[in-house]
Amino acid sequence: MKILYLKSMMLLLFCCTGMLSVYAQSGSVSGLVTDEINKPVPGAVIRVEGTTQTSQTDSNGKYYLKGIKPGLATISVSFVGYTTQKNTISLSQNSIVLNFKLQPANEILNEIIVIGYGTQKKQDLTGSITTVGAKDFQKGAITTPEQLIQGKVAGVNVVSNGGQPGGGSMIRIRGGASLNASNDPLIVIDGVPFSGNTINNAPNPLALINPADIESFTVLKDANATAIYGSRASNGVILITTKKGSSGAAVIEFNTNNAYSTIAKKVDVLSAAEIRDYFDAHPNATYGNEPFKNLLGTANTDWQSEIYENAFSTDNNLNLSGAFQGVPYRVSAGYLDQKGMLITDRFKRATGGLALQPKLFDGHLKIDLNLKGTLTDAHFANQGAIANSIQFDPTQAVRTQNDEFGGYYEWLGGGSLNRNAARNPVSMILMQDNNGKTERSFGNVQVDYSFHFLPELHANLNLGYDVSRGYGSIFVPANAGLNFVNGGFQTKSLSSQNNKVGEFYLNYTKNLKSLKSKIDLTAGYGYYDNKTTTYNFKNYDATGTTVQFTPAFPYDIPRNKLISYYGRLVYTFADKYILSGTMRADGSSRFAKDKRWGYFPSVGFTWKLNEENFLKDNRSLSDLKVRLSYGQTGNQDGIGNYNYLAKYYLNAPAGQYQLGDHFYDYYSPSDYDTDLTWESTTTYNTGLDYGFWGGRINGTLDVYYKETKNLLSTIDIPSGSNFNNTLLTNVGNMEVKGAEFNINLALIQGKKLNWDIGFNASYNNRKITQLSLNPDPRYKISAGTITGGTGNNIKYNGVGQVPQSFYVRKQIYDRNGKPLENMYADLNGDGISNADDSYFYKSPDPDLVFGLSSSVNFRRWTLSTVLRSNIGNYMYDNVSSNFGVQSNVMSSLGFVNNATRDILNTQFTSNRYESDYYVKNASFLKMDNLTLAFDAGKLFKDQSRNLRISAGCQNVFVITKYKGLDPEVFSGVDLNLYPRPRIYSLGFNVGF
Repeated sequence: MKILYLKSMMLLLFCCTGMLSVYAQSGSVSGLVTDEINKPVPGAVIRVEGTTQTSQTDSNGKYYLKGIKPGLATISVSFVGYTTQKNTISLSQNSIVLNFKLQPANEILNEIIVIGYGTQKKQDLTGSITTVGAKDFQKGAITTPEQLIQGKVAGVNVVSNGGQPGGGSMIRIRGGASLNASNDPLIVIDGVPFSGNTINNAPNPLALINPADIESFTVLKDANATAIYGSRASNGVILITTKKGSSGAAVIEFNTNNAYSTIAKKVDVLSAAEIRDYFDAHPNATYGNEPFKNLLGTANTDWQSEIYENAFSTDNNLNLSGAFQGVPYRVSAGYLDQKGMLITDRFKRATGGLALQPKLFDGHLKIDLNLKGTLTDAHFANQGAIANSIQFDPTQAVRTQNDEFGGYYEWLGGGSLNRNAARNPVSMILMQDNNGKTERSFGNVQVDYSFHFLPELHANLNLGYDVSRGYGSIFVPANAGLNFVNGGFQTKSLSSQNNKVGEFYLNYTKNLKSLKSKIDLTAGYGYYDNKTTTYNFKNYDATGTTVQFTPAFPYDIPRNKLISYYGRLVYTFADKYILSGTMRADGSSRFAKDKRWGYFPSVGFTWKLNEENFLKDNRSLSDLKVRLSYGQTGNQDGIGNYNYLAKYYLNAPAGQYQLGDHFYDYYSPSDYDTDLTWESTTTYNTGLDYGFWGGRINGTLDVYYKETKNLLSTIDIPSGSNFNNTLLTNVGNMEVKGAEFNINLALIQGKKLNWDIGFNASYNNRKITQLSLNPDPRYKISAGTITGGTGNNIKYNGVGQVPQSFYVRKQIYDRNGKPLENMYADLNGDGISNADDSYFYKSPDPDLVFGLSSSVNFRRWTLSTVLRSNIGNYMYDNVSSNFGVQSNVMSSLGFVNNATRDILNTQFTSNRYESDYYVKNASFLKMDNLTLAFDAGKLFKDQSRNLRISAGCQNVFVITKYKGLDPEVFSGVDLNLYPRPRIYSLGFNVGF
């Protein structure tokens, strides 16, 4: 035992001696790590670069590293929330003292944010503003700009209009604040207000913008942020900044994204065999089954499969950027060729862009030139075939031996085309040729001059334009079932838009150090001229014979102008108290002279709590601000240009009067309101911005209240009081209450592995508080009809209700949960169940909207995804209410239709459009995309060519209780929705 003990002691002594000899040949480094105010930083990590040697600072900020080999050594210090510092030293066998002073990594707070008519640091904002940069955009096959921020911003709901190529989306910021006026946000691209007006023969106005040219989105949400835009800002503002050039050598970048689209889901309808079984199991009480059985064919046709096909698209972009003789430039070109899921549907887009930013007079004069141009060529498939593919008889073949209708099967009645029957959906598409072309160019030149004698004073001139032209033609041959009775159809269309903008403002910024103050003052003027020209063409049948008389005028030229004066003052004291105020006055030609001007003020206050002495030394807290704001904005979009004027319209040819052998046109007056004026929305907003560890965790919390007065609404009026039974006027109020929360986390930050997560949630509740000139809680206005029957209104606006709520009757069910046909609850207790028992039940508005973004980077690999969820939104299933009944399958008009599978549950014999059974919960969770990217690095040695490869899937999955095609339909009425495809994409990005 003693011998073993002695051997152990000798071995331990030998090891210690060896270690001492090693340390005797090495050096050590020690020192102190402090923050920006010279306070010790405990827990900072000190590392010898290129080795595994590390240490940490103690509670006093001191560290000690020993055993470092002599020679050059790089010592780094890192701490969460601070910029990593490195220092290279020459080390001998001696000890060296090396102190470090860390600086906060406040890149997020110091980020420059684009606001209305200027910029501000993020830490100085007084309004509710969110910016999304290119690195955070949605990935994959993106064809329209708004898709880039879908699910990315709290309070911003982006709902695509369906799967049509270039179809665009509906955008709502905080739910919208109007009924009949526009609820679309104002979009400003590089300082030019973008016209969202429909452009003939373009699937959507935003489809004429190349998403690859966009650098960032800035969303202005509360009135303090938007009031500087006045009359067009009630529904928020989206500022789009496009990519610019930069100093340095020329850089060429080529990006190609190729996508393959498939049908994610089809409407669940009965098969041909199930239709035959239905006829056997459900005899028709009036006509019996035999007459209908004799109409059945022998085919087994899936009409949805016949009109849909898998589709390929390619999106290619090439840009050159750099600086020439000190002038930054960027030249870009793009080409998109996207096929739709409907056969023959196709959208082609060619884009080009030029950006120049020269500086003259030692940087005092800055010029920002932006030009964009787009050409599109589209073939539009007949989307009416979508509904027809759901209801057309699956026992019939697509084609027949008879060439009467181009060889396609059509329903006959009495030996001729049955006008009441559905048309063959394949024929509807293939026998209609609808082509459209558009041209659009927009841009501006912005000149900013900093006065030589007073550099703090800037003069800014912005001259911009947005012009477009759309033209197209539709041709339907004479033998097409689609328009057989009228001998075919052909027409042309042509329209153009010419919008001009001129703005000039002065900006004065001054630091008053002696007063611990800073002032930022802006005052300006704006002129906006918007003109549309629509040409009126004759309509002809397929042979060229006129079927419509010559219009009285060859074209219509609606036009409106807006003149604005605006100002803003931002006062900062001690870099922790910020007060801002804005005022804008807008004069619009859409109103009479005495109602023309609207005035829109706002005020906001920010308190930087983290700059106060009781929090300033808190090293973990990098941002804590409280924001308070109040403001008013207006609305005058979407109501037409001449509603305040007495107008006369030429009647249709069918309304001509005959005197003798001659027919004479006549004019009819239209309703008007000389007192028509602005909608006005007042917004109160309270916000909290927070950040920890230099922004590693950061986010915002906002609570807001909006009240809209003088709603522009179409109401019923007494007969004889105007020239119509309805009138667009200012009547009613609406309020919106909501809250928004978002948080961004750098969950993991390392040399090889990084994981970033962003989460946002929003709650929004809209309610109409007044809707008539004489307050009546029972008064309601129709907000939209549904398909089927005549005048079936399901959505209404009512006092105390969410706009466009469903107005239905309460269905009664049996013990097994099966709806009883034509059995509704007596809600008013009068002993009679009738239309008086209808009630407001649910709405398309979601109560809660969530968005989750995740990006994991491991070495050269990046996996990213975006998920979205709506909770509390309801849908009216018009597909089932219209098609899922026996009277539709066995039509008394002499034909057979298909039905949705819902018919097997209800067993309804007739349409019950008014039943709340068809109002379904459409809450959902969607994974928008899942993308895996690989950074291949340099393609060749000693060359700067880099390759990035990405593969992704869009519309990955949907989790929902809703059994229809898709739970996300903006209108809340499900019928004729163009299916959103599942898209698989492969992209390559090469830079050199």
